Amino acid sequence: MGVVAEVERKLARHRCRQETDGEPELRTSTMTHVVWAPPKWLPRAKRVLAGLAERHPARTIFLVPVPGRRSGVEADAVVHDFATGDGREVLSEVIELRLSGEAARHPASVVLPLLIADLPAYCRWRGRPDWKGRALDEIVDVCDRFVVDSNEWQGVPGAYEPLARLFDRVVVSDLAWRRGLPWRSALAERWPGIRTVERVSIEGPRADALLLAGWLRSRLRRPVSLTRRDAGALARIEVDGDPVAPPARPALTGSDLLSAELDTLARDRVYEAAVRATAA
Repeated sequence: MGVVAEVERKLARHRCRQETDGEPELRTSTMTHVVWAPPKWLPRAKRVLAGLAERHPARTIFLVPVPGRRSGVEADAVVHDFATGDGREVLSEVIELRLSGEAARHPASVVLPLLIADLPAYCRWRGRPDWKGRALDEIVDVCDRFVVDSNEWQGVPGAYEPLARLFDRVVVSDLAWRRGLPWRSALAERWPGIRTVERVSIEGPRADALLLAGWLRSRLRRPVSLTRRDAGALARIEVDGDPVAPPARPALTGSDLLSAELDTLARDRVYEAAVRATAA
């Protein structure tokens, strides 16, 4: 509780400084946004948070596991303000907790007191989870939604099997799945002809391609072969050698993708079926 008290004191000091400018402010949060970010992922996670701006006022808690056997927690906290269209300011709180030793293996004890009561808690887990780790188990238990990007992982499609085991414990979503939405829409427009497809060729990231092929298999309820050429983004798809017209939609940033996931709490059964088909 000493860490929690320290965080609350720092936030209170920052709020007092913000209030001295005389501008009307909204101290509002729509959620608690927990981010599991090992040191190599932390800069990218902070860039995504900056891109969210005022779209999702939240208390953001960065959990940064650092090497070290001795249990310890180093805490920092700041308040960011964003201007709104009506001349007011929205305040968002950002807490950074660097965890080592037992604290990194058991983060729930420090996270739970910092969650905002009666509001949903989202976790964005950067990198591949340790599926047997206690930290993952505790975060899943305290958060309402678990957001990953399986394109950050090594070992797919094998990693989709332990991911699927989380579906009955927490609402799971994957930014690799979100990126494929325009292409799934384009393929769905080919119904009913696409029901006879035998093979799909995809130029794009591994996870994005695997999930798209898994979606086809789960919807058609039969095997569909996949060949893939690597690319930084989904760029080309062919079904039985016939090219699919690229979707006329702008590319989304990491902030845009995460923002879309923070707008819902509902389970996506179609995504879950695609993951299971991919794991199989």
